[in-house]
Amino acid sequence: MRVVLWLLQVVVAGFFVMAALGKFAGAEPSVSTFEAIGFGDWFRVLVGVLEVAGAVALLVPRLAGVAGLALAGLMAGAVVTEAFVSGGGVVLPLGLLVLCLVVAWGRRRETERLWSGVAGRT
Repeated sequence: MRVVLWLLQVVVAGFFVMAALGKFAGAEPSVSTFEAIGFGDWFRVLVGVLEVAGAVALLVPRLAGVAGLALAGLMAGAVVTEAFVSGGGVVLPLGLLVLCLVVAWGRRRETERLWSGVAGRT
């Protein structure tokens, strides 16, 4: 099961890196989607940076669960944006949201240990 979880993390990280590259390059539909939201280029680049940071964190065992949660939040925003603002398809962001939650669930022990360390509990 650990191998399957690692494979899932690598695949999901790859999706996020590819999505970020499209945002950095100014490829469509990224540009028009972010114009429709009304935030412009700075927000598109910020989302791309968050996607790359999340993808890298998915590959760090201690951070993978937290990254899954953070990327799930990012994808929740993408689902809402696609459904109600840009009128795009929600299948891909919804699928990624679910996969990120699976990673977060599968790495919940690491997240608990990380939280205990950050909160000063042992």
